[in-house]
Amino acid sequence: MLITIKPLKPTKIFIVLVLLSTVTFLKAQDHFVVKNATVFTGDEVIKKTSVLVENGMITKIKKRIKTDLPVIDGDGKFLMPGMTNTHVHAWMPALLNEAAKAGVLNVLDMAGAETFQQMMKNFKHSTNYARYRVAGYAATAPEGHGTQFGFPVPTLEKPEDAKQWVADRVKAKVDHIKIIVEPWRATLNHETVAAIIKEAKSHDKKVVVHVSKMKDGYKVFRSGADGLVHIWRDEKMSDGQIAELANGDFFVIPTILVGYKAVTAMAKKTEEVALKKLAWYKEEVKRLYDAGIPILAGTDPPNAGINMGTDLYKEIIFFSEAGIPNIDALRSATSLPADKFEMDKLGYIKEGFIADMIMLDGNPMKNIKDIEKINTIWKAGKKVKR
Repeated sequence: MLITIKPLKPTKIFIVLVLLSTVTFLKAQDHFVVKNATVFTGDEVIKKTSVLVENGMITKIKKRIKTDLPVIDGDGKFLMPGMTNTHVHAWMPALLNEAAKAGVLNVLDMAGAETFQQMMKNFKHSTNYARYRVAGYAATAPEGHGTQFGFPVPTLEKPEDAKQWVADRVKAKVDHIKIIVEPWRATLNHETVAAIIKEAKSHDKKVVVHVSKMKDGYKVFRSGADGLVHIWRDEKMSDGQIAELANGDFFVIPTILVGYKAVTAMAKKTEEVALKKLAWYKEEVKRLYDAGIPILAGTDPPNAGINMGTDLYKEIIFFSEAGIPNIDALRSATSLPADKFEMDKLGYIKEGFIADMIMLDGNPMKNIKDIEKINTIWKAGKKVKR
């Protein structure tokens, strides 16, 4: 049977061509090769190598890659994984955009209103917005820290409250659990904290704890918490206690920047006092690092006027200034958060991983401040608009 195909009218031909060109453009966006870059994989640095991206995934890493796909010249450039801020409080989608424009492609919210958080998680596939992982409501006591921000917060009074409280967070589809132990207001006792940790672990949830006192940090470690979302600020931890923390899978998100800025912004002290406190934080963080405790980068925005994006660079720079090698300062915002919070196929430039990448006009292995010299950002292989 002979089938006759009617010729398309010029207007229809134009529409078809536009559609075809659009499909080709979209494909080209997440199909490309970065050639001859210095690549930080999340584990190691490889000089003069190439990275193939297809369908938003990293499919090949070799010195030379033959392909007909678009080639991006990486000569003299530094390619690294997209970053994660492991301690934020985000209240609107615009803040996720602010993060993404700085190469911070994942943010971990450490307490907020669950209804808004679940809505904002829907931006995870949007190129110009950071992925958003949440704790939901933080565990706190009646009138405790976290209850003063203008929205109702479910609180706990005793260990028996832990089971239902955790079940409610699981029902709300939180990614991790956050507990607050803050004695400048009413606070949870350590028996209740231990019960929350035990219950959360029965649901396979990571548990992190806000502390401001060293003894509280040590106690929550002994109760089985996975990590701290602030470093203590009152006294040094003993060498023996630090050795105990290192004998496990415990991590610390020091939030040095907010601790430093709070001295002037909140406590109204002089810059001289703030700089002394900054030096104290750096010294204590270096002690933890030297003991083998993983240090993760987080900044606690919007507290103390900290932004959701570029201020993360300052935290990474503080780590370097504290004496942490630059490669581990970069790990603090890339591979370590992915490992500790089990962020699948993120945090690395490796074959089979999502193509979240940042290209720099500089080399932060040589000068950590080159982290600020961003040339291009890709989220899942697509360019982030800056």
